[in-house]
Amino acid sequence: MSQPVLPRDTIAAIATAIVPQQGSIGVVRLSGEKAVTMAKTLFHAPGKQVWDSHRILYGYIRNPETKELVDEALLLIMLSPRSYTREDLVEFHCHGGIIPVQQVLNLCLEAGARLAQPGEFTLRAFLNGRLDLTQAESISEIVGARSPLAAKVALAGLQGKLAHPIHQLRATCLDILAEVEARIDFEDDLPPLDEGEICNSIEMVLKQVKSILATADKGELLRSGLKVAIVGRPNVGKSSLLNAWSQSDRAIVTELPGTTRDVVESQLIVGGIPVTILDTAGIRETVDTVEKIGVQRSRHAAASADLVLLTIDAQAGWTPDDAEIYEQVKHRPLILVINKIDLASGNNIKSLPQIDKIVKTAAAKNRGIHSLEQAILNIIETDNLSAADIDIAINQRQAAALTRAKTALQQVQQTIDEELPLDFWTIDLRSAIQALGEITGEDVTESVLDRIFSRFCIGK
Repeated sequence: MSQPVLPRDTIAAIATAIVPQQGSIGVVRLSGEKAVTMAKTLFHAPGKQVWDSHRILYGYIRNPETKELVDEALLLIMLSPRSYTREDLVEFHCHGGIIPVQQVLNLCLEAGARLAQPGEFTLRAFLNGRLDLTQAESISEIVGARSPLAAKVALAGLQGKLAHPIHQLRATCLDILAEVEARIDFEDDLPPLDEGEICNSIEMVLKQVKSILATADKGELLRSGLKVAIVGRPNVGKSSLLNAWSQSDRAIVTELPGTTRDVVESQLIVGGIPVTILDTAGIRETVDTVEKIGVQRSRHAAASADLVLLTIDAQAGWTPDDAEIYEQVKHRPLILVINKIDLASGNNIKSLPQIDKIVKTAAAKNRGIHSLEQAILNIIETDNLSAADIDIAINQRQAAALTRAKTALQQVQQTIDEELPLDFWTIDLRSAIQALGEITGEDVTESVLDRIFSRFCIGK
């Protein structure tokens, strides 16, 4: 496999999100062998401040040609190898806002730096041996975490809790391969191969590979979250349910049916899992052009959601219109929400279809929300996607590599069972070793790195 080339030039990028009037500090980052030299041409540190590693200097950024003052700033110096990239690295901590930060970046580029590619700072950290590939991916996941639990799992990856077992499994496979190849090359000089021990080692590796692979669904749930659509007839309390759940007035609530004309989204955390709630327009036949578009979007939201909350009015009971909507969504994971239970007299809810999950709420009085969340978590538990007690959670790339490793190890077992020559054992052992090496970056191509780091933000 081709080996990535170690970087030589100096790169620059804005390392903080820049939103007008939203950030007090903006950071411009330089990394490479000329980073400090470039900083000295742009930054004036008054007095006798020392340009040593891991010091913060106070001063002014000036245009080296016009001497025009650009900003008052701090300069952070981190010399190789004690930096994020293991290269000389400096950061200009400027006033927030796009104008001063962009001006400083332009000065860096004019001084000879190259604009960094997405994720290039972290790529250099990987290429220079500061991080392995699982840790680099964990950094991206920390930045994009949508819940505290997702951030916790990503931080565990950064600390090596995925890399460590993968390294051990790969080392075991390498040991097995060495034993087998030694018997091929020096059969007359070594004792016979202990096939029983080899089989036990392969089974142990395979068991651990399957165990780690089982976290893929949990990882996807933490990263992508759950999309939940609230659907039902007009005026059954869908918007009130969204407002009570999100503890905000995200949706307009009136006594008039058809108030909601478009899909309204709200982001929540339920049991550590990010949940996107979609409040949809009431589904009914209508001649109103705008409402008709809203109804179409409601049906599309229900069809694409991971979970549907079919909401009905406890006062009206189960109606033919409810039954018609149920026919449209019954193929999706479903919870029946009986709302306005506080206004119902007696038991109006009759002739219900066979729905396993039923929750009663009084959204206007903020009742039943906890039961609804628990019902959602129960569905997740049933699908073996519980986010509780997660230590590691692999991503899709890692899952694909582990699947190849599992297949290769199973093929080794079959080869042994069929009593094929030792040369055949080594073919699949090498495949398993390569797949495990792709996870940590010990065996990876530039094209794989390009795909991984292209998803990073530019300044990371």
